Amino acid sequence: MKINLSNAKELQTLKGWGTSACWWSQYCADEETQNKIASLLYGDDGLKLNIYRYNVGGGYDSENFRVRDPWRRTESFMLFDREKEETSWDFSRDKNAVTMMKKCLALGNVDTLILFANSPHYSQTSTGQASGSLLYHTCNIPKSKYMDFVNYFLDVTEHFLNEGFPVNYISPINEPQWKWGGSYVWQEGCHYETEEVVEILHLFAKEIIRRKLPVKLYAPESGEFLGKTIEYFGAMIKDEEIMKVLGVFAFHSYHSDFEPEIRYEFYDRLVKNNPNIRFDMSEWCELPNKSHTKNFKGALITARIIGQDMIYTGSESWTSWVAVNGIAIHDDGFDYSDAMMSASPDFSKWYINERYYGFAHFSKYIPIGSKALDIGLRPKKDNNDFNAFAFKTPENETVFVIVNEGGDNAIEIEGDFKEMKIIESTAEKKLDEIYYGDFKNTLESKSNSILTVILK
Repeated sequence: MKINLSNAKELQTLKGWGTSACWWSQYCADEETQNKIASLLYGDDGLKLNIYRYNVGGGYDSENFRVRDPWRRTESFMLFDREKEETSWDFSRDKNAVTMMKKCLALGNVDTLILFANSPHYSQTSTGQASGSLLYHTCNIPKSKYMDFVNYFLDVTEHFLNEGFPVNYISPINEPQWKWGGSYVWQEGCHYETEEVVEILHLFAKEIIRRKLPVKLYAPESGEFLGKTIEYFGAMIKDEEIMKVLGVFAFHSYHSDFEPEIRYEFYDRLVKNNPNIRFDMSEWCELPNKSHTKNFKGALITARIIGQDMIYTGSESWTSWVAVNGIAIHDDGFDYSDAMMSASPDFSKWYINERYYGFAHFSKYIPIGSKALDIGLRPKKDNNDFNAFAFKTPENETVFVIVNEGGDNAIEIEGDFKEMKIIESTAEKKLDEIYYGDFKNTLESKSNSILTVILK
């Protein structure tokens, strides 16, 4: 296969790479473990991520909750006295999660801090729970509580700003189209119809402006490329108040792992026609997850999705769902945690998963300010085993990532380069530098491998 890098068209400028501290960080209490995980994610020798998503939890009433997994319930800084119907604040709560955030920020690479919520505070909901309505596809916050939610979230934001945390964005809504609630609940969530999305965001926008807060909206964190996402976008851009403070139109890359065509359609329908709006892919994990944590297929899929999301959707950043999730042993004896790392409930046992290395092939070698490049490849659903993605760094290096899920492949590179470094990962080796020297215009891409090629 021939790849012409000299004629590649420059696309969007990358704002970086990130992950979410949701759920896991509140249980990571051991300082040594905190330091190791922070370094693996945000350190120069780790993934070198620069985007941090902190979960502003909805809390829970110990006498009225349905989510049984403690890793799917959250602390909240706001306390609610049900008898007196009064609220108070305790910012010493969620101590572990705040400590983890501080440690990651202290490493010096984070330039984007996003506060996000899956649900309003439980006291503001119709059910008294932060896990959705009792009916599917029904909003769990009455209109009379909209401003309570706005003030709650922005009070937390102001607290963090006053404490010196560099909050850039707030994200009060998450995956509004999904049913949440109903007869079975497993985590926090809240469904919103399109008009409810706009009403909530409109109130947030007005209050951000009134309070003169130095933050932008990161919204609506839609859970799919198409479907309701198109409707949300059309409704949001018609609201003048929202558009005054919309920093990013955020979407998630779920349910399309083997459908690159959906990404082309998303770009054509939304991104191409709105060059003044920033689009970010703010959540993804393999869903449904068929790759256990020791299966290199998880790394291959992760790398393929990152590359396709960045090159074909116009996304300016890419953020994984969670950095760490609970160990999930299935009947075959393997762990099917969907995160980059797995941990026991108290973090007495934790380890790196294969998909971490799929992310590393991008985030470690493609810095903020790089340009995505169009090299003319357009994979199809039925021809998706070989993918290649290119980027131009601010230092004028070309970084070329090859994700080969098929057979061995010989690659011929066309371009004017003098030096070449090749980093390879397979089931047997991780981020191994297999070549560093003069440029050679041919290289071998092995079956089921990831290569990052750095060209000067």
